[in-house]
Amino acid sequence: MITIRKYAAIDIGSNAIRLLVANIVEEEGKETQFSKSSLVRVPIRLGQDVFTKGEISEENIARMVDAMSAYKLLMKVHKVEKYMACATSAMREADNAKEVVERISRESGIDIEIIDGKKEAAIIASTDLHFLLKTDNTYLYVDVGGGSTEFSLFSNGKIVASKSFRIGTVRFINNMVHESVWPEIESWIREHTAGYENISLIGSGGNINKIFKLSGKLQEKPLSYMYLNSQYSVMNAMSYEQRISDLGLNADRADVIIPALQIYLNAMKWSGARNIYVPKIGLSDGIIKALYYGKI
Repeated sequence: MITIRKYAAIDIGSNAIRLLVANIVEEEGKETQFSKSSLVRVPIRLGQDVFTKGEISEENIARMVDAMSAYKLLMKVHKVEKYMACATSAMREADNAKEVVERISRESGIDIEIIDGKKEAAIIASTDLHFLLKTDNTYLYVDVGGGSTEFSLFSNGKIVASKSFRIGTVRFINNMVHESVWPEIESWIREHTAGYENISLIGSGGNINKIFKLSGKLQEKPLSYMYLNSQYSVMNAMSYEQRISDLGLNADRADVIIPALQIYLNAMKWSGARNIYVPKIGLSDGIIKALYYGKI
């Protein structure tokens, strides 16, 4: 007998807010299957407010309330039985975060949990990667967001180390990345990858997904360092407008894709990785799995 359940995850990031509705297929004697039923993304750039002014603007609070009200209705239509809404870097740092969470709960009925960087990294790491993790290889998982980047090192199929850094694409384009962060990341990566061979990167986040889509590669095939570096050179030489018109990038993707590529390229350089795998996973997928397995 097959049972299909529906769970949802709301990821309130620094660059966009996403609703993922997932099908969970349970069949006796078989491994539980997870698949995407619906994904809705709204480009509300909370980081633009928080990293420059310290709080979320009234305009964006109103947009968040509207988005959450819409998500509530979509979950009702999909017959979602369980959901979780997680807010990350921008909401962590907003001076008015508590008031925003209370207002959204009151006006939309959606309860939001603001998670710290450590929990964010743990949720992302709980994403089902066994289809990708070959036990004889070591992987550095890099999830680049708008306000923070999470790094997790996997060896023999298990997580060895994990850390969140305050470097993200929206923070970057607003010149709000502290100059000490790059050396800290380099030091952490070099220290934790020393002694390991055959290191590959696993990249997640909207920007690397877009780069992968543009490459036309099959999902299980990696991108090389040389390919990523050439893409960075080409895009960096283009104007913001050209990236939108020539490459078909969304307006809220065309500026942040450059710093995202810099983060992935540096992570590859410092870890010695020659390839980066780009599975279709991220915080939203991690929330679904963690909810289902009772980890959050």
